[in-house]
Amino acid sequence: MTKHDPLRFIDLMALHKLNVLHLHLTDDQGWRLEIRRYPRLTEVGAWRAESQIGWNGAMDGRPHGGYYTQDDIREIVAYAARRHITVVPEIDVPGHTQAAIAAHPELGNLGVPLEVRTTCGIGENVLNVEESTIAFLQNVLDEVIELFPSPYVCVGGDECRKDQWKASQAAQRRIRELGLNDEEELQSWFVRRLGDHLATRGRRLVGWDEILEGGLAPGAVVASWRGDLGAVAAARRGHDIVNCANTSVYLDYRQGPGEDEPVPFGTVLALEDVYAFEPVPAELRGRPDAARVLGAQCGVWTELIDSNRQVDYMAFPRLAAFAETVWSPADRDLPDFRARLSAHLGRLDAIGVEYRRASGPLPWQTRPGVPGRPEDPAAWQATIDSWTSNLRDLR
Repeated sequence: MTKHDPLRFIDLMALHKLNVLHLHLTDDQGWRLEIRRYPRLTEVGAWRAESQIGWNGAMDGRPHGGYYTQDDIREIVAYAARRHITVVPEIDVPGHTQAAIAAHPELGNLGVPLEVRTTCGIGENVLNVEESTIAFLQNVLDEVIELFPSPYVCVGGDECRKDQWKASQAAQRRIRELGLNDEEELQSWFVRRLGDHLATRGRRLVGWDEILEGGLAPGAVVASWRGDLGAVAAARRGHDIVNCANTSVYLDYRQGPGEDEPVPFGTVLALEDVYAFEPVPAELRGRPDAARVLGAQCGVWTELIDSNRQVDYMAFPRLAAFAETVWSPADRDLPDFRARLSAHLGRLDAIGVEYRRASGPLPWQTRPGVPGRPEDPAAWQATIDSWTSNLRDLR
């Protein structure tokens, strides 16, 4: 997305009274934010040799890249602020960091050069746990907080594979030195170091619900994405939460079961499924812990969404349903919403939003032959169970 694309999306958010934009600025496949102290993060890390077409599909052979300059970010943040929207940055660590390691191999565990990742999925390359790496990230975060006045800064913590730490003599030595039990607690120590650094600068750390698994310092906010279990576990342990349940509000998931859905991914989340979302999980309602729910967030992850027109298709009109769930009481009226939505779709037409029709995709919104990764209900439930086994223990 060029600078103009998030500016346009900010206008669409304001139209729907959504007031926080969470920008995921780094990943294995690209580093998207200028850091003055470390120019190689964008000179090298912002560019990959090619991209995958669909899920495990062919490679396109086209170099891809780009990043936001610090002036771009200042413009985006100011533009959002004028529309009463806070922009929350994410620098995802210690996993999802292959682009950073490609730029700075000393951050990795292998001591060998890497390329910016070109394929989808969860990579095995993660940051090492040396003091020099912690210092590097603290310097990065210092520049991040100069650009983003948000009280919250997300450091990710999600989907971090521990294979390299298990094989690393340096990581194992660090575990022994710190008196930790395992690699999960090592990640917790890593995240706490960054949280302490942010706290000294008046900011609160946000991380995805995996940061619960090795223990978490007070004050951290948990973005609970793997169903409701992370939200319940975090709230009961005294942490504020943002409910991002992938079972309800991940807008990269397919919108219907039909074969014409473009690059279908995950389970089916239809408009009415998003409308049924409750920001406060059932296990917390009526309890003091319910006050820990700061808000809710839907996600538009773009591994399989390769154009802004496709972002429109995946986000709308489900984003309108999400907006109503977070601004309305639980006794909502779906037929009434549908009646009002029919008028609202005319507004989206007028401003050029290429939303999904109730009848399905228009011919140019399909992507015949591009493979996705749809999951049937049984496989989907198995995925949820595997994701949340650790979180059940935390409750």
